[in-house]
Amino acid sequence: MLRLLIVAALASAAPVALAQQGDADSAHRNKIAMCIGCHGIPGYKTAFPVVYHVPMIAGQQPAYIVSALKAYKAGERSHPSMRGIAASLTDQDMADLAAYYGVPAK
Repeated sequence: MLRLLIVAALASAAPVALAQQGDADSAHRNKIAMCIGCHGIPGYKTAFPVVYHVPMIAGQQPAYIVSALKAYKAGERSHPSMRGIAASLTDQDMADLAAYYGVPAK
């Protein structure tokens, strides 16, 4: 029984251990331009496809950012602009953006 619990604990920790390391400097130099136009404006609302409040992402949990971007890329989230942007991102791009935006908002 103890062996089963240890195996289960190690298996559940494996995705965390395998998560890609992000590079916030790389994101700042090369990747944030596609984000900042919407997510960097306090109170911004987009009008496509409907009027929608755009959330601020600075200070968000890095794992959540990666999860959300992967869901957009897979078509599991439906906002067309975000799906298009996420489709162009590699796993490393997502990790870099999460490292950049996953720090406390300034």
